[in-house]
Formats: sequence, structure tokens, C-alpha cells
Amino acid sequence: MCETMNDLGMNERAWRLADASAERMSELRLAVRRLGNGARVIDAGVEARGGLGAGLMLARLCMGGLGQVGLTSLVIGGKAWPGVDVWTDHPAAACMAAQYAGWAINPNGYFAMGSGPLRAKARVETELYAKLDYSEDARRGVLVLEGGRLPTEETADWVAGKAGVAPGSVTFAVAPTASLAGGVQISARVLETGLHKMETLGFDVRRVVSAVGTAPLPPVAENDLAAIGRTNDCVLYGGQAHYTVEADDDELADLVERLPASASEDYGAPFYDVFKRYEHDFYKIDPMLFSPGEVWLTSVAGGRTFHAGRLDPDVLRTSLYGS
Repeated sequence: MCETMNDLGMNERAWRLADASAERMSELRLAVRRLGNGARVIDAGVEARGGLGAGLMLARLCMGGLGQVGLTSLVIGGKAWPGVDVWTDHPAAACMAAQYAGWAINPNGYFAMGSGPLRAKARVETELYAKLDYSEDARRGVLVLEGGRLPTEETADWVAGKAGVAPGSVTFAVAPTASLAGGVQISARVLETGLHKMETLGFDVRRVVSAVGTAPLPPVAENDLAAIGRTNDCVLYGGQAHYTVEADDDELADLVERLPASASEDYGAPFYDVFKRYEHDFYKIDPMLFSPGEVWLTSVAGGRTFHAGRLDPDVLRTSLYGS
């Protein structure tokens, strides 16, 4: 049995969150501006300082207001680590239809990866949304950009055209990977990475009814390339995810063994080292690597829980702190 995903109004939820964040711009260290065509840009780390609060805001926007995200303290390898905790009762919608960074925003020299609920209005990723059987008939929407440049008026026109809304009905929230806010929102993808791997393995993610997870927070890096390594390692070597699933025991016993990052042959070295090994070609890396380090799957039908994977505090410490 799969969840029937009607329009959950994620764009409207995210818009209200964006309004509330803009009202707290000084507290969250944001910069908010309007482009000439009316599009709103919330800068959480490009020119603005941003911070941890801005990162939590980005993560909630990414999940279309259907995910709860907070800061916590984790114990990994007997040591305390600052971390993020995430949960949702709408995993397929919040994580895959909204949070997944699946839309390349690339008009005329601009580039950023797009997340957030406006993806569900634009449905540029046609194959994914056909599988999810989800769309939103929104009159306005929110797109979170992971990139080092603020979007221009031309970028907003391009995005609005793809989404079928007026440019003035688009809100962008932006932070680079190498920023405090960027690090928070990427670690908060710990559930999304596991769901994306399920989808890659051919499992219908609409059968996942609830999810909760944690991941360490990376210290801010000197540049985006180093930050990509640190943020990935927080999930691969420090991420833990629990999924409640509508599936029988045999199916979950098979799935759980293939799901964690440790099932990949590329597991075991800092992500930046793996990236260099493949000559900085992201698409040469084993796609099975991208998942939480440790996972639990609980069957709604039978009540049994299946576990696989492991954390690696040594790799995590080397990646984040150099020792």
C-alpha cells in the first residue's frame, strides 16, 4: 500500500516560513531584497553572514514546511558532536518532491542546484515526479539554491517560466556549501539521501510512512570544494536514519543490507579523497555511496526492525578536523 500524495501545499507552507524568516532578518543575519521583476531573494550566506538559525530556516524551506529540523548533540565513537535532528511524517513529499537537490538552475552562465517545493510545481524532473505521482498547483513558490552567487533577474525569469508562475511569485533562499547555513541544511538531508537511494534501488518511496534521523554538523570550510567533502562525510560516516515502512519482513531484510553507505565499494575514505581519486568527476563515484552510514527499517505490518550499516568516527574526525 502506497501513500496517496495529494497536493500538500508545500509551496504555501514554505512561503509563510519565508515571510516569517524575512521578518527576523536581523536576528537570522539574512539579507532580503527584491529583484527588478519582483522576485524575492533571501541571502543566507553569500553576502550576508547567515548562521545556524539561517541553516535551520533553509532546511525547513527545503522540506516544504513538512519537516521538523533542530540542533542537537550526538555521541559517535564515545565523543560528543554537534548535530542536527530531522523528522517528517511525509517523507516522500518532504524529502523527494521538495528537499532533493534535483533541479540544475543554469540559465546563461548562472549555476546552482535547486531544492524546495517549487520543484513540485515546475516538475522539470519528469521521471521522478511520475514515480511520486505528485504535483502542486501553486500560485507562488519557494526554491532553495545551493550556490555561491545570488540569482539575477534573468535567473528569476527563467525559473518562473519553467514553473509557470510570475517572477514576482518566486522566493529564492540562497547559501553556498561553504557557509554555516549551507552546512546545516546539507546535514539535514540525512533522511533524503536514504530515500533517494531507495528510489535508485527501485523501491517505491511512497511506502515510507515516517522517518527520523540525525547527522553531525560540519565546521565551515574554506571553500565549496572542501565543504562538499565535509558535508557528505557527515551523512556517510555520521548519519543515522530510521524509516517506518509499509513492507513485509523479507523485503525489508533485503533492502536494509543494500541501503547504508557502507554497502558501497567507495566507502571508507573521506569524500574529498574519493572525489580526487575520480579526478573530480562526481558521476564516476559509485551512486550507492550516497546514503546515511547507519539505517533502521521498521515494518508497519509486522513490527520488526531491521538494521544495517555502521558509523566511522575516525574518517569523520579526519574529514572535519584533520586528525
